[in-house]
Amino acid sequence: MTNVEAPTYVPGHALLRGRTAVITAAAGAGIGGATARRFLEEGARVLISDAHARRLKEYEAELARDFEGAVASAVCDVTDETQVQALFDTAVQEHGRLDILVNNAGLGGTSPLVDMTDEQWSKVLDVTLNGTFRCTRAALRRMRDTGGVIVNNASVVGWRAQAGQAHYAAAKAGVMALTRCAALEAAEYGVRVNAVSPSLAMHPHLVKVTTPELLEELTAREAFGRYAEPWEVANVIVFLASGYSSYMTGEIVSVSSQHA
Repeated sequence: MTNVEAPTYVPGHALLRGRTAVITAAAGAGIGGATARRFLEEGARVLISDAHARRLKEYEAELARDFEGAVASAVCDVTDETQVQALFDTAVQEHGRLDILVNNAGLGGTSPLVDMTDEQWSKVLDVTLNGTFRCTRAALRRMRDTGGVIVNNASVVGWRAQAGQAHYAAAKAGVMALTRCAALEAAEYGVRVNAVSPSLAMHPHLVKVTTPELLEELTAREAFGRYAEPWEVANVIVFLASGYSSYMTGEIVSVSSQHA
């Protein structure tokens, strides 16, 4: 098994200069938090949101130390339509327009299908799939006259089966299908809709909901013999949000080194 160290962090190149972005589930050390930092490094103004108010404020303060005036926050539970509408109203009120949405909010967990409760199933789908739908709908209504970009966070489990992940896999496969359908409808507005599909990006929340044995098994599937750093996934989100992907829509980009 190859074991390759993570590459050197890539500096910003002003790829998103002057753009305004909303990023959901962006409080902390996961993909959302890494994406917020990468967007700021690329020159964007960023409104981060999360359902966890304390962690959100702490991360906003951390980012503001390096990017004063370019970052704000708004608490948002993506399962609540009223909060979703308030989030996007805030973005437009603060910055006059919305250029980019990153749908990062998602909820996982592990449970055999025969033991899974209706509540477990519904909660994962409501956050991961329905939340992406609600935010996409809200963003498109505000992007119809201005254009924009939406990037969703899917997962390789939307393509590849994994025991104990029926609810999460179904939700992420739904995110992929939603991405493709939304892209066709949004094209007439000049809005592009794409998704990233990570395999294994390590962050503290994943450690809490995944056993050490499963993490070891998942890591062993990666050709590099390591998990991705969240910022490596964020780099691909930056690409999809930038002009470098101007002819891409309805695409699901795998961010993975899993064995073919």
